Amino acid sequence: MATVFFSVTAEMLTRKLASIYLAVIFLLLIIIIGVIFDIIGTAAAATSADEAPFHAKASKKVFGAQQSVYLVRNADRVANFTQDVIGDIAATVAGALGISLMVHIVLLNPGQDIIVLNVLATALIASMMVGGKAYGKAVAVRNAYEVIFIAGRFLALFERICLCNITGSKRSRAVRKKKVKR
Repeated sequence: MATVFFSVTAEMLTRKLASIYLAVIFLLLIIIIGVIFDIIGTAAAATSADEAPFHAKASKKVFGAQQSVYLVRNADRVANFTQDVIGDIAATVAGALGISLMVHIVLLNPGQDIIVLNVLATALIASMMVGGKAYGKAVAVRNAYEVIFIAGRFLALFERICLCNITGSKRSRAVRKKKVKR
């Protein structure tokens, strides 16, 4: 269901964008999001055995440390969600968006062969996704704790902005109660 939603949204945005260049930038953004979430999933799997560095930061009330502990404790779910759900959706949407871009290019230049352009677009998008994820996995394994801490900080920021409590951290609840009382 989520893939259908994001595919339709991407298609509508591509049609609304006046410039093919903006659509290409949107496509690159989708690829980058897929690679980043794959990095987070790999780092969660790599750090799943040792929570101690994040507990030390959490005891000092470091922003995002409790969320980092949550990511490590739930490494299997985090890896599944980031790699299999977000990563697969990003790859599907990127492929659909690439084909849609090629159709728009052919409509602007009727002499172009759509089959060749679609094959080239698909190959280019797939190579960027696979290459980015391969490089990202190496980075995630070498710097797993840093990646998880950065992801924890972003998650803490998201919880603070949206006044939600995804991770169940006490600090997030306290922040939410303070903001609701005001």
